[in-house]
Amino acid sequence: MQITLPPELEQFIQRQITAGKYQSALDVITAGVHLLEQQEDIYQGRLPELQQDAQIGLEAVQRGEVVEGPTAMAQIREKLRTRHASPES
Repeated sequence: MQITLPPELEQFIQRQITAGKYQSALDVITAGVHLLEQQEDIYQGRLPELQQDAQIGLEAVQRGEVVEGPTAMAQIREKLRTRHASPES
């Protein structure tokens, strides 16, 4: 496989090699692909959890249990003020 990289990526790769972080362009590209694989693994692992959270949110909306953003932020701020204003045990 032959790949033509844009100049800014070639410069980035060269900086990594010059800095001594990698021995070759292939090493830099391999490291990038490994990070992409890890990111994909994390995404795939979290996708069912995120879908479940979205379903819970949708069901809360359907039950009318949702608070508008500004109201929610005001409630959070008030809880924080109350928590920080009360003497600690």
